[in-house]
Amino acid sequence: MSAKRFHLGWFTNFTVNAWNTPGGSPTGPDWKGGFYVDLARALDRACFDYLILEDTCMMPDAYGGSFDAPLKHGVFAPKHDPLPLVPLIAQATTGLGVVATMSTTFYPPFLLARLSSTLDHICGGRFGWNIVSSAEDRAAQNFGLDKMPEHDKRYDIADEFVELVTQLWDSWEPDAVVMDHETGTYADASKVHAIDFKGTYHSSRGPLNTVRSPQGRPTFVQAGASPRGREFAAKCADSIIATAQGVAGMKAYRDDVRSRMESFGRKPDDCKVLFLVSPIIGDTEEEARAKHKRMTTDPAYIEQVLISISSISEVDFSEFDLDAELPPVTTNGERGSLEKFAQAGSGKKLRELASEGMSQSVQLIGTADSVAGQMEELMDEVGGDGFLITRQNLRLTREYISQITDGLVPALQKRGLVRTGYTHEHFRDNLLEF
Repeated sequence: MSAKRFHLGWFTNFTVNAWNTPGGSPTGPDWKGGFYVDLARALDRACFDYLILEDTCMMPDAYGGSFDAPLKHGVFAPKHDPLPLVPLIAQATTGLGVVATMSTTFYPPFLLARLSSTLDHICGGRFGWNIVSSAEDRAAQNFGLDKMPEHDKRYDIADEFVELVTQLWDSWEPDAVVMDHETGTYADASKVHAIDFKGTYHSSRGPLNTVRSPQGRPTFVQAGASPRGREFAAKCADSIIATAQGVAGMKAYRDDVRSRMESFGRKPDDCKVLFLVSPIIGDTEEEARAKHKRMTTDPAYIEQVLISISSISEVDFSEFDLDAELPPVTTNGERGSLEKFAQAGSGKKLRELASEGMSQSVQLIGTADSVAGQMEELMDEVGGDGFLITRQNLRLTREYISQITDGLVPALQKRGLVRTGYTHEHFRDNLLEF
C-alpha cells in the first residue's frame, strides 16, 4: 500500500545562519529579514503547509557556565524576535502558513490574543501560534521571576491560558460585524461579549477590541514530548512538532497522541503530527553520505549540538566526557528533548549522541529521489502525517533551501506524496485538507 499524501513544514528561527560556511553569506544573516522572506517564497512555491519561527527569550549560559561558546558559534544567540517577520512573510507569499512562537509563561493573555487576531487579519487567515510554556530559568529571570515553575505546572498554566485566549477570540461572534448602512451600525453590540474570566493563574474581563479574525483563532502548533506535554498537545493542537527515536518511536508517538485526542473527544485526523528531519541531499548516494559524515564529525558541529541541548535542558554537557557513555541526567527544562537526545540505556557515547543531532527522528541521506522514497516508506509505516524540515545545528544556506524546494519536493510531487497547490485560503483548512 502506497503512502497517502502527507504535509511538509519548515522549522527555523530568526538567528545566525551561514556566515562562515562555504556557500554562505560572509556577513551572516540579513537582520532586515530578507533571507527569511526569500526562504518563505521558496516554501510557498513548493507548497509547504507552514514555516515555523522558533524562539527563546534568554542568552544561554548553561554550557560551560558562560555566554562564551554560544556567542562564539552563534548558536542559540543572538536570536531576534520572530513576530515582526510574520507580516513581511505573509505579504510575500500566497498560501504558506506562518507560525510564530509566543510563551504562555511570559505573554499576558489579552496581549497575545489581540496580537494574534491582528496578525491573522494581516496574513489573510494564514497565521499560526506555536504554543510554548518556556523552560529556561534564564528566561524567567529576564521577566522578573527567580525560576520557571515546575515542569507539569507550566502545562497547567498553559491549559488555562489557552482556555482564556480562546474565550477572548470567541468574544466576537462570527457575524458581529453587520455594516448596516440604513442604521449606521458597524458592529452589533449584542454579538460582542465580555468574558469575565477568573482562573487560578489568569483573569480578563474582555472582550477583545479587535474584529474576529479570518480563522476565528490562529492555527495551534505545539511540541508536546513529555507525557504531560503530549496531553496538552492532544487537547488543543492542530499540528504537533515531534521528535522520536526511529520508525518504531515515530509510530508509537503518533499512536499515543491520537489515542489521547480521542480521550478529549477530538478526531485524531484533526491534528497533524510532523516529525523533525534534516535531509542530506547529494547528486549521488556516495556524495550525500560523505557530506553527512563531514558535517556531523566536525568538532564545531559537536559543540554546537551540545550548546543547544544544554541551553534548553539547563544541563551543562561540557562537564561530560565526549568518549564515555552519558550518565543519567534530569531536568526541569525541556524533558522530552533531553530524553530524545540522551537515549538512556543505549550505551552510546556522548560524541555519538551529539553527532546524531538533537532534532532528527530518523536520518534521511541520499539523492533527492532516494530520500523521497525513504520518506514514502516512513509514512507507510508510521501512518502519517508528514515532516518538518530543519537545519538546526547545521548552517542554513540558500543552496540547502534549493536542494529541498527545487530537488526533494519535485521528487515527492512526482510520487503524488505532497501537494502541488493550495486548495484553500486559510492555513488550518489546508492543514486539515488531507
